[in-house]
Amino acid sequence: MKFLCGPVLLIFVLCRFAPAQQLRGTNLSPNLFGSVSRVAPSATTLSLSISDAIDLALKYNLGTIIGEQETRVSKAARIRALSELLPKVEAAVTGTTQQTNLAAFGFTSFPGVPQVVGPFSIFDARARYSHTVVDFRFLHELHSAAEKVTASKYAEHDVRELVVLITTNLYLESIAAASRVDAARSQLRTAQAVFDRATNMKESGVVAGIDVLRAQVQLQGQQQRVVAAENELAKQKLNLARAIGLPQAQAFRQTDNFVATAIEIPAYEESLSMALESRPDYRRSQALVRAAEESRQGAIGRRRPSVLVNADYGDIGPTPGFSHGTMGLQGTLLIPLFTGERARAEILESEGLLEERKAEQTNLRQQIEYEIRTANLDIQAAAEQVRVAQSARDLAQQQLAQAQDRFAAGVTNGLEVTQAQDAVAASDENYISSLFGLNVSEASLARAMGAAEKMIKSFFGGK
Repeated sequence: MKFLCGPVLLIFVLCRFAPAQQLRGTNLSPNLFGSVSRVAPSATTLSLSISDAIDLALKYNLGTIIGEQETRVSKAARIRALSELLPKVEAAVTGTTQQTNLAAFGFTSFPGVPQVVGPFSIFDARARYSHTVVDFRFLHELHSAAEKVTASKYAEHDVRELVVLITTNLYLESIAAASRVDAARSQLRTAQAVFDRATNMKESGVVAGIDVLRAQVQLQGQQQRVVAAENELAKQKLNLARAIGLPQAQAFRQTDNFVATAIEIPAYEESLSMALESRPDYRRSQALVRAAEESRQGAIGRRRPSVLVNADYGDIGPTPGFSHGTMGLQGTLLIPLFTGERARAEILESEGLLEERKAEQTNLRQQIEYEIRTANLDIQAAAEQVRVAQSARDLAQQQLAQAQDRFAAGVTNGLEVTQAQDAVAASDENYISSLFGLNVSEASLARAMGAAEKMIKSFFGGK
């Protein structure tokens, strides 16, 4: 049975090991497979290790770039919330020329006072100062915005973890595709040798024509497999280049290969403790809970008194040369008596959001436990599959060698050789798939523990 490969397996891995809230209902997931390439292609073939691929992805992947900008947006929101508590100073210079009809305002019975006054001029140069000294609503909204900045930074880090996981999967996909090409070419050489021998033996009258025909069918089928495997490898390398920011026209060769030995699995309690401490998505959920708590306190703060200070100083007169300084200072204690149920509505809304954030945090903790346990199980199973597949591969090679010897000796016909060739092809595919599964499971454990960026390079021989 063939192992799942290509985008189907990658989607399966992401949906299984990445938190659902990061992939569901957002536009982030497709961005993780794109990049903003700023490198011109070169004529030389680039040597690309898995560490190099990860470094390029963290620099050029579209998800990483967008995550950085979303953090900037959160910082801007915090500055906006802070501005509500900072003093504000403004200056204005006004000049007015006015003529007033007093009769229009009812002033018609004052002897000696003309009905029309003016024109007259007023010049005013003034600086104004305003400051919200105490406002609990703004204060808690500032704290909430600060926690959201923290959450945004953790979200950016979590995007980096996903980028590392996706890059690793794409790199491993390309390794698997290259291994399938090598296996197909090896099987093609075997098929060509079998066909040549069958042809020679037919000409010598040792075997029937059906054996030559059977060998020719096997040869042409293997030629098709080589073409398909080479095409799949080319597409997998394009997918990898697209995600890490390499130009599509850039030729490269991968220098790393599968790791055939399983890593030492940490104890479950150690893995869980590390995950809860390191997982950026879990740290983000904690920050969002704190932000929701501050938002609730901010809604309650709408019912509390606030203190405002306003002051101004300026020069006023008919002209700048005939003016005099004036000033004003005002302090206000604002006591909300009735807010039209707005405060109550905001409190209910913030409490609902707080409970939602707490539920998400609890669910994420349980999801982390699930991911660690399943990753451990997958590594153990994949390691056993690699061992069995390696043994089956060796046995299939021995079976093919014996079948060829028996065919050359005239003991059997070409059907036994064809069956042995099919067994070799199946064992090669199972071995490649089991190695791929083992390496993917190890990368998934690193992601589940919240250390994909740090651990995956060491898994595959990086520094």
